[in-house]
Amino acid sequence: MIRVPRATYRLQLGPGLTFDDAAALVEYLDALGISDAYTSPFLETATKGSHGYDVADHDRLRDELGGEPAFQRFAAALRARDMGLLVDVVPNHMGIAQNRNAWWLDVLENGPASPHASTFDIDWRPVKTELTDKVLLPVLGDQYGAVLDRGELKLGLEDGRFLVRYFDTVLPISPRAWSRILGHRIDGLAASLGAEHADVVALKSLITWFATLPSHTDKDPERVAARRREKEVGREKLIALLAASPAVRAFIEDNIRFFNGKPGDAQSMEPLDALLSDQAYRAAYWRVAGEEINYRRFFDINELAAIRMEEPEVFEATHRLLFRLVREGAVTGLRIDHPDGLYDPADYFRRLQAGPGGEIYVVAEKILAPGEQPPEAWATAGTTGYEFLNLLNGIFVDRAQARAMEQNYARLIRHRPGFTEIVHDCKRLIMETSMAAELNTLAHRLNTISEKHRASRDFTLGALTRALREVIAAFPVYRTYVTSEGITDRDREYVRRAIATARRQVASADASIYDWLERVLTLDAPERTSEAERRERLDFVMRFQQITGPVTAKGFEDTALYRFNRLVSLNDVGGDPSRFGVTLAEFHAENAARGRRSPHALSATATHDTKRGEDMRARINVLSEIPEEWRRHVALWQRLNRRQRAMVDGRAVPGANTEYLIYQTLVGAWPVDLARLREYLLK
Repeated sequence: MIRVPRATYRLQLGPGLTFDDAAALVEYLDALGISDAYTSPFLETATKGSHGYDVADHDRLRDELGGEPAFQRFAAALRARDMGLLVDVVPNHMGIAQNRNAWWLDVLENGPASPHASTFDIDWRPVKTELTDKVLLPVLGDQYGAVLDRGELKLGLEDGRFLVRYFDTVLPISPRAWSRILGHRIDGLAASLGAEHADVVALKSLITWFATLPSHTDKDPERVAARRREKEVGREKLIALLAASPAVRAFIEDNIRFFNGKPGDAQSMEPLDALLSDQAYRAAYWRVAGEEINYRRFFDINELAAIRMEEPEVFEATHRLLFRLVREGAVTGLRIDHPDGLYDPADYFRRLQAGPGGEIYVVAEKILAPGEQPPEAWATAGTTGYEFLNLLNGIFVDRAQARAMEQNYARLIRHRPGFTEIVHDCKRLIMETSMAAELNTLAHRLNTISEKHRASRDFTLGALTRALREVIAAFPVYRTYVTSEGITDRDREYVRRAIATARRQVASADASIYDWLERVLTLDAPERTSEAERRERLDFVMRFQQITGPVTAKGFEDTALYRFNRLVSLNDVGGDPSRFGVTLAEFHAENAARGRRSPHALSATATHDTKRGEDMRARINVLSEIPEEWRRHVALWQRLNRRQRAMVDGRAVPGANTEYLIYQTLVGAWPVDLARLREYLLK
């Protein structure tokens, strides 16, 4: 029988709140009326002191929290009081920072020949052909050439492995390339020790051993296995030779110094440059990521690499420990983070329910657009409650003062576009900057499809890119859920609305390109389309769906909500700032409908992702009741602070819109921590 929480309390685990600390809180939570503790992710992370959403090892409970022994004590404390445990699960991506993700390091070392090459969502045949069979790594603080010439990329030998360090970042060297390092000036060593010297013979044998390993581009399963097996044999022999022969160790250390060159001497850096060019990755300036990155990320965060959860072996490998904890009864519910990033969320939820050997309580962090409902195909109890949060907040806003608050805002910032226009502009901005690479990749996939039919082959790549950008900018929801099973009427309508809006936005638009794109996005293929092409079109649509959500999140949540500041207590995830408050009748009607649809969904008043807490929103809401008094105070503060503005690139900073945000923030947070306020405003 599924355990349904009555009341949850979220615990943000970390070094300051370990499993044992959480266990000590159980008695208090029980007395408070909490039925289920609800924790942030607790698997091993890529960074220490992390929030938990950068999981690096799905088979290990986080050491910083006390590991498995401490977790079992926490679980026992909950069981003793008949309390459950709802756990945050991150299926969309993994953390790859700080060299703690063994799967990712294996991919960097072995490229497409790594057993984890298909774990991560990497495009091994990207638009930029120079990156074929390589991963773009945007980890450098400056352009590659400048970093190399300064000597900041340093070759080394650690635990029998060659690698390059860039400050704290480790870049593994492909074992086949080890032969280049070991073999440099080998004739000099032979002349010194003698060609028949045992150490020289052993080293030459290793040079041949590594040089004849299969390439990292060779994906034949038998040769991949041989590469891994023989690499480890060779590594053990290298370790033994280094331990036994000081002469060989000194020789290799001298070779490493040669490859590292002399900072400032560009010519001396050529060998290291050539070595790095042969790897399964390309180290690059971090600013390159927006346009050229070829692995899917969580939004635009380079350190969070998306994984291909649609692959059965990936699902199994990432849920093994979790399902054991469910079967043991230690975990009684799952909160799924960012399901909209998945290739097929409905299929994921089906497998999730079947995995532990019985159904389990599951809620999804699904952010609903106004009027949207959770997908019926999802095997969940509902959402995590953003829509409830915003609905509840709305009843504390005085709707009768909407006009007065609008006039206050318009008077302050002069020209103000509508909120929908702001959202569209912000989504375009994201696609032109931090997520340009994703749009570019999609456009090339679409171009390949268009070339296969005479009715569409004259659509240029540029026109297709512009059409895609406009359609994504106009998308009315985070994403649709088209699968091999087809498209629902609801999703068809969302596509139709986006196409219609996009067409209106571009005065010179060729209507035929939008008509054709609508047919592609709704799986309406020409009658004689082959099965292979139908699969190609479906794959395009499903990948398109993985992009619209992040673009909306970055454009709406992280950008537009800070550009439309009429009343910032309404500016939250899942909200609609253009809706000035909610009547009690609307609240009860919408809440009742939600109760009928998802009676066991979470009803949150705040989450770890909300922009402001309940108390701060409540304070700012009060401004809607006193618009005239608020206007007078803002006018006074503007006069007092006029001299505090600075001129940056010919503009007064902060601008009136940002200044209005600052005043509302001060009202909501007073008495304010000035250092914290500075950090917030800078962000």
